[in-house]
Amino acid sequence: MDILIVDDEGNIRRSLRALLEAEGHHVGEAGSAEDAFEALATPPTPDVVLLDLALPGASGLQALPRIQEAAPAAAVVMMSGQASLSDAVEATRLGAFHFIEKPLSPEAILLTVRGAGEVARARDLTRALRAELGPEVELVGRSPAMEAVQDRIRKVAPTSARVLITGESGTGKELAAAAIHGLSDRRKKPFIRVNSAAIPRDLVESEMFGHEKGAFTGATERRRGRFELADGGTLFLDEVADLGQEAQAKLLRVLEAGVVERVGGQRGIPVDVRVVAATNRDLREEVAEGRFREDLFFRLEVVPLRMPPLRERAGDVPLLVNHAIQRLQARHGLPPVRFGPDALETLRTYRWPGNVRELLNVVERLTILHAGEQVGAADVQRVLSGGRATPSFAFDPDDPRDLRERLDAFERTLIEGALAHAGDNVAEAARTLRTDRANLYRRMRRLGLRDADT
Repeated sequence: MDILIVDDEGNIRRSLRALLEAEGHHVGEAGSAEDAFEALATPPTPDVVLLDLALPGASGLQALPRIQEAAPAAAVVMMSGQASLSDAVEATRLGAFHFIEKPLSPEAILLTVRGAGEVARARDLTRALRAELGPEVELVGRSPAMEAVQDRIRKVAPTSARVLITGESGTGKELAAAAIHGLSDRRKKPFIRVNSAAIPRDLVESEMFGHEKGAFTGATERRRGRFELADGGTLFLDEVADLGQEAQAKLLRVLEAGVVERVGGQRGIPVDVRVVAATNRDLREEVAEGRFREDLFFRLEVVPLRMPPLRERAGDVPLLVNHAIQRLQARHGLPPVRFGPDALETLRTYRWPGNVRELLNVVERLTILHAGEQVGAADVQRVLSGGRATPSFAFDPDDPRDLRERLDAFERTLIEGALAHAGDNVAEAARTLRTDRANLYRRMRRLGLRDADT
């Protein structure tokens, strides 16, 4: 982690720096609030700021809002040897993560910094998701099916009720979950996503509930899970049907008690989390087949929300196309491209097995690659038919790559082709490649391909 120490006593800065650097952290120093502001103006932005209350010039409390403005994802820990209760309360009110008293013990500092780092990580996850979803979370559509979805979201968002979002891959389940969070009173708290299908089965519990140091091979330090990171906010459990039986049982206990227990831990940790789950499978069928717990299903489906496939809302296609073009122009500075009436009609009548995700992929490809100002039906047909040259993998004795590199190149091209054919729908690509989704995610992660994040 990157840590900034703001204290006017040089010996304290030096001792803290030695302690934290021994733990592998990158540490910067500032002797005053003004020095801190100057340090924050230069990347990288710290994950944690250790801020003394008594500073020359502006005090720590006076500097706190400006530090938060310069480094919104950073967790600020206040330090003082002569603080009053009112100072601690005011620091907490202003958004400080924690308040510790001097003299500082190494154990207290390391424990607090680890906790603050987890908070910073949660904020980074939330910011990354917001960036991925765009400047605003918007479910585009005026069809009766989408108006029904938007109406239900407006009704359920202000409550604390759990929501189970169902629908085919690519219909916008994650956008719906983000909209529920954005319209709730939890919107200023983290929105944390867990993609159950992308996490190896033996790591699901650690990822969701955290683990203690030494809990298993490779657990070199204590780690808070996604439930703790989402405390006060919303946890989006995507692909919930992919959870194993053991993880389902533990999830049920958390939903019932509001308490998590880290892997290898001995005590429960209270959490206040709203769970929004999603799946593209029929959970009732999964329950009937014994693959999903019935009691967990009823806990998750307090309010059901079905996202309609694009073929059921074909009238929204022109709106989605225009929305996608505007976002692409704003994000990449692309010149304006117009889709002609025949192109829009071709898009509208297509069946879209990959739903909205596939449509957005096609629009982006046409917007970037089309040479003229207007896209026609023939241009759309070319992309939809998948007219791509098949790369040759014939043996070349002069190829400088070793066997592993050549196999990786073949596998990368194969997976990229399947993803393109499926409109970036990983589940559909996995079916096309005759493999399971978790295996495809693992291979994508190893090859550094898109959509392999968790």
